Parts: sequence; C-alpha cells; structure tokens
Amino acid sequence: MFTENQYPGLAAKYNVPAPRYTSYPTMPYWDTNSFTQQGWKLSVKKSFDESNLQEGISLYIHLPFCESLCTYCGCNTRITKNHGVEEPYILAILKEWEMYREILGKTPVIREIHLGGGTPTFFSAENLQLLINGLLEGIHIHPMAEFSFEGHPGNTTEQHLLTLYNLGFRRVSLGIQDFDPRVQFIIHRHQTFEEVLAVTQKAREIGYTSINFDLIYGLPLQTADGLVNTMYMVAGLMPDRIAFYSYAHVPWVKPGQRRFTEDDLPDASLKSKLNEIGRSLLTSFGYVEIGMDHFALPGDALLIAQQTGKLHRNFMGYTHQHTQLLIGLGVSSISDSHYGFSQNVKVVEDYLHRVNNNELPILKGHLLTYDDLVISKHIFNIMCNGHTTWNNYTEPCDAVFEGIERLGAIADDGLVQLYQDGLTVTDEGKRYLRNICMAMDARLWARQPETQLFSMAI
Repeated sequence: MFTENQYPGLAAKYNVPAPRYTSYPTMPYWDTNSFTQQGWKLSVKKSFDESNLQEGISLYIHLPFCESLCTYCGCNTRITKNHGVEEPYILAILKEWEMYREILGKTPVIREIHLGGGTPTFFSAENLQLLINGLLEGIHIHPMAEFSFEGHPGNTTEQHLLTLYNLGFRRVSLGIQDFDPRVQFIIHRHQTFEEVLAVTQKAREIGYTSINFDLIYGLPLQTADGLVNTMYMVAGLMPDRIAFYSYAHVPWVKPGQRRFTEDDLPDASLKSKLNEIGRSLLTSFGYVEIGMDHFALPGDALLIAQQTGKLHRNFMGYTHQHTQLLIGLGVSSISDSHYGFSQNVKVVEDYLHRVNNNELPILKGHLLTYDDLVISKHIFNIMCNGHTTWNNYTEPCDAVFEGIERLGAIADDGLVQLYQDGLTVTDEGKRYLRNICMAMDARLWARQPETQLFSMAI
C-alpha cells in the first residue's frame, strides 16, 4: 500500500494548485468571447433531443440562503435570517425552468434532481414542496429517477425529511466537516453529534435509502487526533457514502476565509498526513474509495457504477446517474449540455431582476470545440474509471499527443502506466487524479495562470 513514508517527496512534488475537474475546460479557461445565448440554447436543444427519451435530464437547484456564514465555505451564499426571501426566489426558479421548457419544446424526462446550496433546509418544508411540485408539473419522471438534497444537521427537521420523502427524495447529504469543537468554532460551523445522530436515525426510519456525510481535511486548527476522533464518531453512524474533501483555501475568492490565516492551517506535511489517516480509517471501516474524495459501502450504487464502468462526473460531483444534459437553476448555477456550459449570475437581486424580465439569467459560458470534446472525454475517463484509451485514427487531436508527452514524467513517478493506446492510473496514483488530469489539460498549458486560480491538490 502506498504511504507518504514510502515516497516522502511525492506528496510535496504534486501538492500544487490544481483544478477539481467537474468540467473541461475548467471555468477560468472558458472562452466567453465566443459564447452567445443563442448558441447555448441550440446546444441545450441538441443535447435534449439526443438524450431525453433514453436517459432523461438532470436538474440542479441552487438555494443560496444561510442563516450564518461558515467561514470555510467556497459556495455562493447569501447570509440572512429573513425567511421572507424564500417564496420570491422559488417563484423565480420556476419561471427560469419555464424558459428552459420553452427551449426544450417537448416534455422532459427527469432522471435526477439535486437541491444544493447554501442551505436547502433554510427553506420551509412547505416552500420546498411548492418548488418541487412546480418543477415536476407536466413532466415525466424516469423509472430510475433519484432525487437528493443537502441538509444542515442543525436545521433539518422531521417535516423536511417527510415532505421531501413524499415528493420522491431518497438521498440526503449532511455537512459534517469535523466534530472537533475547536475546529467548529473557527470555521463557524456548529452541529453536535447528537443532532447528526437524530437526523440520521430519523431519515432511516422514514425510508431514505442513502445517507452521505461530507467531511473535510486540512481545516484550520485540525489535528490528527481530532480527525481520528471524528472518523470514529462517523463510523458509529455508518453513512452509506462519505465525501472526504481537501479544504480549498481561496481567500482571494471567498473573503470569509480571512477569519483565520495560513498560520491556523495544517502545513503541507500535516495536511498530507490527515489525508492518509482519513483514507486509511475509512478503508478499515469497510468503505471503498471511489474516484477522488469519495467512499461508499459495498453494494452502494456509486461503487457499483465504478465497478461496471458507469460512474459519471459533472458539476454536482460523482454520480451513478448518467445524463447528457444537466440544467442548473438558481443564482450562480452551472448547466452542462455536453456541448457547452453556462453559469448564471451570482447576485440574488440580479438573478431575480433578469428572470422576472423574462431573460435567461446567464452570466457567462463556453461552447466546446472538437479538441475540448476529445480532451474532456479523456479527463473524465481518468476521473471516473482510472483509465482511458486513445486512437490515433479516429480522434486526430494534437492536444492529446502533447498531453501524452507530459504524462511521461508522471509515469516515471509510478502514478500511471502508459500504453501505446492509453493509460491506467496505478494504486499510487489514485490520490493524484487532479495532477494526472492536469497533464491532459491543453487549455491550462496553453495559457499558464499568472496568479493562483485553484486550491492545492492535496
């Protein structure tokens, strides 16, 4: 088994700023100058016509409101205790959805709905019911559809769980991060083990079939002993899935992270150790590592998807549900048509103004070129399957050959095995997926950033 002690210099060598690759090209390299709303609409319609009847489409709904600011958070949020914002925002989402329904032209088949945030459980159960009923009105639901939502353990009520369950939701993800009181204080994220236990037990009693916990390593004031304690507390509840993320310190993007300084963060050596501790403990508890940052118990659909080569990745992360078209609704939401990306405006008032004036609230986007499509396929094969193949005759693309050359040094370090027609990620390379994908990232290499754009890889 690979450990930091066996290769003491490897973690340091590859701990560089790196994208998380929920898209290719990554957002800083979107060609916004050539993007048009008309081109975007055509790409959505094309993707819908190609895939709707076979696999359906996914919806991501961004609900940005939170009552307090978690200072580690990198999401687009609006901090308020005024719950009067709920209904106007929901009505705007439904109006945006109607604009997309006009573009689609035919009845959509919904395969996946995910409520993200912010804090979706900031909204009352009644308003969430209003939202979901409005989204599902006049549409078809795929027989394999799955609906999921993110909940804060401190405000996810039994009524939230019951209402969403009755609307078809079976998956819930709880943001835990760390149970250490010192860490919770400095990141301003408070929930007790008892609160998490209560929500987990109630969800299972109601009938939810999948519970995910989000955990983070590399948080300020985090220690090895504290993380071990958190892991054992989590193991006592045995969620079906665990996302074990690296903390992304980007205070130039999220000023709330200036509540603490780099001196409060684990140094590179300790952060690497925290990663190894967490991964080792999760494996010892019976979890299997999936792709990057994700773990699941045997029999989980996400693990089965990886084992059968059907794992998919999009702006929502890893999923076992493959849809070619993902439509994001709400402020800052990102959509993926397979042929292009778009992101909505990031300010709530701007979003409401545009939607209420019958405008798609798009801020920016990117329409993929032929090279983008080829490179994207290889990057997502690496992220999801740990291998990819190329064919010199059916996909002539200079960017692929350039990427293969850059992969040589990574192969020398034992992170991938290169073949004439492809590559396979080694066991040692699984923790360096972001670095491996960087070698294939033609747009990044063509325009090296002058300032740091991404969080560190480890």
